[in-house]
Amino acid sequence: TIIAGIWATDTGALFFGKKFGKRKLWPAISPNKTIEGSLGGGLLGIIIVVLISYFANITSLLPLSTAILIGLVIAIGGQLGDLMESAVKRSLHVKDSGEILPGHGGMYDRFDSMIVVFPILYLVQLLSL
Repeated sequence: TIIAGIWATDTGALFFGKKFGKRKLWPAISPNKTIEGSLGGGLLGIIIVVLISYFANITSLLPLSTAILIGLVIAIGGQLGDLMESAVKRSLHVKDSGEILPGHGGMYDRFDSMIVVFPILYLVQLLSL
């Protein structure tokens, strides 16, 4: 659910940004990201987390409000991780973070969102015990 939510947020941001993007989110850090893409990606990420929770019957253990909260953490945290990784690349004056996974900015671009989302969700889980 978490990884699907991260990927949905990332894919949704790309789609909504290309289709509807007009206002730049943070041009100095990531010049192609838009506010519209960020909002659309976040919404898609939340929807995917809620749908997976429902259809996987996780909602019997997890209230809908909690699934929405998890989706929100994934959507915001994932995009923050992406922006943080872009900032690091800009400060190092590199375009991609490696050639192991070509075509998507490198290896860290595949995992930048998870690096932020997993610890946040872990803390949320600890606080809810």
